[in-house]
Amino acid sequence: MTEERNARVARVGKVVSDKMDKTVVVAIERLVQHPLYKKGVKHTIRFKAHDENNEAHTGDVVKIVQCRPLSKDKCWRVSDILERAK
Repeated sequence: MTEERNARVARVGKVVSDKMDKTVVVAIERLVQHPLYKKGVKHTIRFKAHDENNEAHTGDVVKIVQCRPLSKDKCWRVSDILERAK
């Protein structure tokens, strides 16, 4: 039981919006190869993450972990701020 609980999905991304209260929007980019043309194409997915103390700001690189649903769109929370924006 404890092994499953501690093995939560974690991702690293960049904060693109911090205008909501206790919520940030984190964008995660990945490079995938186009199936026909074999060129690298950027795919971006955006997650809303819970930030209890409003510590993360736009441009910060953060680590988010999956948690229970906190609202309609929000089921991630900010665990660490890895790099501050300049």
